[in-house]
Amino acid sequence: MLEFRTEPIKNIRIALIGLGQRGMKTLERYAYIRGAEIRYVADLDEERLDIANAVLAASGRPQARKMVGEEAWREVCRQDDVDLVYICTEWRTHTPMAVEAMTCGKHVAVEVPIATTIEECWQIVDTAERTRRHCFMTENCCYDNFALATLEMSREGLFGELTHVEGAYIHDLRDTLGLSASAAAKQQVWMEVSFARHGGNAYPTHGMGPIGWLINLHRGNRMTHLVSMTSNGAGTDRMLGKVNSTLIHTAAGITILQQLDVTTPRPYSRLQTICGSEGYAQKYPLPTLRLADSDKLLTGEDALNKADGFMQKNPASGYWNEGRSIGVPNEMNYAMDCRLVHCLHYGLPLDIDVYDAAEWSAIAPLSKLSAEKGGMPVEVPDFTRGRWDVLTSHRFYQ
Repeated sequence: MLEFRTEPIKNIRIALIGLGQRGMKTLERYAYIRGAEIRYVADLDEERLDIANAVLAASGRPQARKMVGEEAWREVCRQDDVDLVYICTEWRTHTPMAVEAMTCGKHVAVEVPIATTIEECWQIVDTAERTRRHCFMTENCCYDNFALATLEMSREGLFGELTHVEGAYIHDLRDTLGLSASAAAKQQVWMEVSFARHGGNAYPTHGMGPIGWLINLHRGNRMTHLVSMTSNGAGTDRMLGKVNSTLIHTAAGITILQQLDVTTPRPYSRLQTICGSEGYAQKYPLPTLRLADSDKLLTGEDALNKADGFMQKNPASGYWNEGRSIGVPNEMNYAMDCRLVHCLHYGLPLDIDVYDAAEWSAIAPLSKLSAEKGGMPVEVPDFTRGRWDVLTSHRFYQ
């Protein structure tokens, strides 16, 4: 599936499974995206389907056919007039739904993470290779403007030789997870199990996505092994304050630090740190740049303005700029979906392929295993089966 292409699709017909928060945002976003239509909507709750069709009507789009119930997702996968199954359900359902959709001959786009076990990662890869269908993980942070900018800087050699990179998901979700003392936070949600009780880094892809492109994972480089540790929890249920730190080594000798922290008051951050022999960049907490072609340290707005000039060189920048100009709620999501539709429309390899999806998602079970064994090194599988160095760099096909 390296640089995999299919026949161009003139108008992408989408079946959207799951109409919770992420699913509804996706449905709303596609009102702005040309060359695709929501043909089916599927959910357990018929009221959500009615709301979805009301949103479609309000934006002047045709009504979608409604599929409701426990088996609705299987039913939409089998429809002949569907090109892409877009999965926005709870994490544990992602792999079986994606496998079924590809087996039914459909391309798939799946919310993060695409899998929660190594076995599921292999299932995803095996099925994509067997069915010759695209499997795209919707990691929007890859399309962050600063990430796109630093990708271009690296390609121009402005960091020198990359030696160390950092990514994270640091977000105070104590209320959302039902872990705070506030009255509004008494009801716990399924995310609590996936985050605070996981034991490792349950949500690695926001940090890993931009890094994977930057250091060319399975495009001349690969992760070889990792070690992971999680701090003790606090509070009556020992869930507060748990922070996971995972350190990964690559074949090229680059080290990667990944962190997950959703139960401390620490301010939001994805780190986005790049260390090279001649340059440095970091987005959080203060945008900072020091590039090989200048002795000047740039911070704050100066760093962001400098980065914007590089971002404009990236093939995804046009969609990012377009999203901002028309006022979409999230330019990263908009650029991501526009790029997906563009590549399917022209029969191009996707920005995020099935090996990206498996590699980035695999950090969750591997970090848990290492942390449970006291930080013991754990090998990272090569999902390309030895073809990780066939390509030399990540590309945006146009």
